[in-house]
Amino acid sequence: MAALPEGTPCWADAMFTDLDGAKTFYGDVLGWTFGESSSEFGNYTTAYSDGKAVAAVVPPMPGQEAQSAWCLYLSSPDAAATADRIRASGGEVLMGPMQVGDFGTMVIGKDPAGVAFGVWQAGNHEGFEKQGAPGAYTWAEVLTREPGKADAFFPAVFPFSVKRMDTDQVDYKIFQVGGQPALGRMKVGPDDLPPEAPSYVSVYFAVDDCDAAVARVTAGGGRLFFGPMDSPFGRFAAVGDPQGAAFGLIDLGKTAGDMPVMADA
Repeated sequence: MAALPEGTPCWADAMFTDLDGAKTFYGDVLGWTFGESSSEFGNYTTAYSDGKAVAAVVPPMPGQEAQSAWCLYLSSPDAAATADRIRASGGEVLMGPMQVGDFGTMVIGKDPAGVAFGVWQAGNHEGFEKQGAPGAYTWAEVLTREPGKADAFFPAVFPFSVKRMDTDQVDYKIFQVGGQPALGRMKVGPDDLPPEAPSYVSVYFAVDDCDAAVARVTAGGGRLFFGPMDSPFGRFAAVGDPQGAAFGLIDLGKTAGDMPVMADA
């Protein structure tokens, strides 16, 4: 398999204090099954949909207790060089570059507005084995209070071209790799996120029925933040799991309305 183009979303994982609780919740909501925890790598546990790797969950390392959150990883041919560009572009490197056995090399960084994300230089682990189908990753977007910082930072770190959604309803841009959409960027206002919530990357997982999936979220102790709402991209909702990790759900098969016009940014 050829290496993914630089800047392409390639993996997602999340840290949970209650790992068994996370497995139960995401198993119920997304139908995931889980492999054996890898004690060599801090009990890192891969999640599967239809037998294909789609994400991972991991307990926090000792002394690193933190709010649970999903982390999206963007592909890099040279994680150390990407880390250098993160620093040079006003961001912060929180971890790495760190080689993870034969699997690859990782970096955790933040943009100048505090949006956390991962960088992955693939070794044996190349990333998602399934995408854009129920139970798997399908899209992600940077939700930020400071869109100007994201707009300057991400195309400086990754080879992104930028398109703007031509609408007055929302400030939304799309970072593209090789002319293909890779990552969204949406400006959020004071009513969109609680004051204590950081700007973050919202990771979307596809489902067969958004309303039914939301019902499973709330039945499992999670929260509904927004939606379900129809869109030209699918029926979607923003939710949170019982441990506080926010994510999105989208039914790609239920679309409504015309696709928005994209203009040069």
